[in-house]
Amino acid sequence: MLLDASASGLFPIAPTPFTPDGKIDDGSLDTLIARYLAAGATGVTVLGIMGEAPKLEPEESLAITARFIAGFGRLPVIVGVSAPGLAAMRWLARAAMDKGAAGVMIAPPPALRTDDQITGYYRQAIEAIGSDIPFVIQDYPLTLTVQMTPKVIRQIVEENPSCVMLKHEDWPGLEKITALRAFQKEGSMRPISILTGNGGLFLDFEMERGADGAMTGYAFPEMLGDVVRLQKAGERDKAHDLFDAHLPLMRYEQQQGVGLAVRKYVMMKRGFIASDAQRKPGSALSATARAEVDYLLARLARHDPRALV
Repeated sequence: MLLDASASGLFPIAPTPFTPDGKIDDGSLDTLIARYLAAGATGVTVLGIMGEAPKLEPEESLAITARFIAGFGRLPVIVGVSAPGLAAMRWLARAAMDKGAAGVMIAPPPALRTDDQITGYYRQAIEAIGSDIPFVIQDYPLTLTVQMTPKVIRQIVEENPSCVMLKHEDWPGLEKITALRAFQKEGSMRPISILTGNGGLFLDFEMERGADGAMTGYAFPEMLGDVVRLQKAGERDKAHDLFDAHLPLMRYEQQQGVGLAVRKYVMMKRGFIASDAQRKPGSALSATARAEVDYLLARLARHDPRALV
């Protein structure tokens, strides 16, 4: 099933589980798939920034992709194919689609600065991978340092019919969502799906601004899915109450440099993965940091019993 602009709900960004000696942990991949499906995932994204994609060999990237596609069945799997060169991007994009991926995600390289450079890059990228592959724009200026205005995003969407989704990770970015939905309402941009990242840190209000769901890797995907569901059902206070209970841990997880270490540690404690190891080079939590995360989990359990699992 190919990705289209109707995509919504919960698309977790999957981490790549490794054994302590740096090998891919296939057993934990299967556990991740099962836990994401149990959490109500409507799709999944693999080989994202937090998936340690640059540390993988091409064959490893494709093997991980194939395992998620098999595990998710008819649900869509989006594959991050961002690469320094377009040849590598084309190889992974075409290979992933041949395996049954629903679409690919493309992030702009950090060197881009002007609007023309950004729109030109996406034209070249789509020419390289093929206009028959649905793609997602990854807008993550905090890490990628590329600033995409709503007008630039609109231009990319209008110039490339295969663009069906925006992964929105600007910060602050609520007004960007409002501007894009206004473009759609006035008819100057065709509809696209908007899923949001940033560890879920602004999901409560992003949904109210017009987002279709979450595409991020916070260690409690169940909460992300519940907030999306509650907001769509108009149960605003319930959505915010649940979100507020998780906010201290979400904030802790968003620290630059250690965020993935926090996320993997919590997912290990919750049984999603067997080890919190990262492939080198990678960060690790100190004993003090682990104790702080344990404290936050204990406090969270007072409001959400799933923190005990």
